[in-house]
Amino acid sequence: MDFSREKTCDAVAEVVTALLSREADHHQALLSRESEPDPGAGYSVGTWHRLAENGLLALPLPERFGGDDQGLAEVVTLLGELGRKAVATPALATLGFGVLPLLELADADLQAEILPKVAEGAILTAALAEPSRPLGSAPATTATLDGDTVVIEGKKIGVPYAKEAIAILVPTDAGIALVAPDADGVTLTKAPTSAGTPEYAVELSGVRIPRTRLLTGEPAVLYRYAVACIGATADGLLSGAAELTAEHLRTRHQFGKPLATFQAVAQQIADVYVTSRTLNVSSIAASWRLGTGRDADSDLNVLGYWVAAEAPTALQVCHHLHGGIGVDITYPMHRYFSQGKDLARLVGGAAYRLDLLGAQCSSI
Repeated sequence: MDFSREKTCDAVAEVVTALLSREADHHQALLSRESEPDPGAGYSVGTWHRLAENGLLALPLPERFGGDDQGLAEVVTLLGELGRKAVATPALATLGFGVLPLLELADADLQAEILPKVAEGAILTAALAEPSRPLGSAPATTATLDGDTVVIEGKKIGVPYAKEAIAILVPTDAGIALVAPDADGVTLTKAPTSAGTPEYAVELSGVRIPRTRLLTGEPAVLYRYAVACIGATADGLLSGAAELTAEHLRTRHQFGKPLATFQAVAQQIADVYVTSRTLNVSSIAASWRLGTGRDADSDLNVLGYWVAAEAPTALQVCHHLHGGIGVDITYPMHRYFSQGKDLARLVGGAAYRLDLLGAQCSSI
């Protein structure tokens, strides 16, 4: 078993890093001003457009749509590098929740209708959770056949970029429905997030879609890709936060000595490093198994737990080690912590992920 990164993944990482750092004075600057969340949008529109212009959104698209026909490994590399710089974009929702499931579940005609638009910067998303039913639960939302149409009834929560998307993947009791956010019967209610990125509750009341827009594959396909891509983003976030914190401790002095030389400080950043490396291994293992067609459920459950339980704790330590500067919104640290909290909530929270792990262990 060789987890060495492929050359294509190295190339993706290099392109993303260069794109994000092009106007930075040095590596501590992290991002150009254009990469900050745009007022009113809640995410970096400029960075999103540059990702499209540089062909990065076309990575997983088939060659017939002008893409590079790459797989999950390249997508999680892209998401990890964006996480490393704590850049807020719709990449996770579009590629992880939208493109990858559509490539596996949608027919050629539906792919041809939607996927080429992604290369131009269109946004996709998925409704992964319902009230009292977090990611991975059987959906209560119903899809009822009515001639050549399907009627959708239900309510979804925590749907990122729902209003901005051209389509929402909606898990139902009969498969995954592709619903336009402006369709009749769809009500979007803006919800707050820690990072300030767009998120909505989506109510579907008598929403009619063509029968061809109901994907009859298992919602579990969508859930697996979602957890793998969330894990890769969290991996990048924690790695970037650890690097930022280590540099702060190396250059910040107290009593005439760098903070990093104090034993208590060194022990805490060492714990963060161990957590970061463990999350990285978990993410790589889960993505490798999923991307190669192996049974990945156990690895994904472990990854989901680390995202929900261990990553936020480590990010909190990074905040603490920065002292007062860590909570200053003009300093990058707040972006890592806020996005990490949103990802932990998106996977269902620590207790839920632990329940899934316990149920799986008890069934072996």
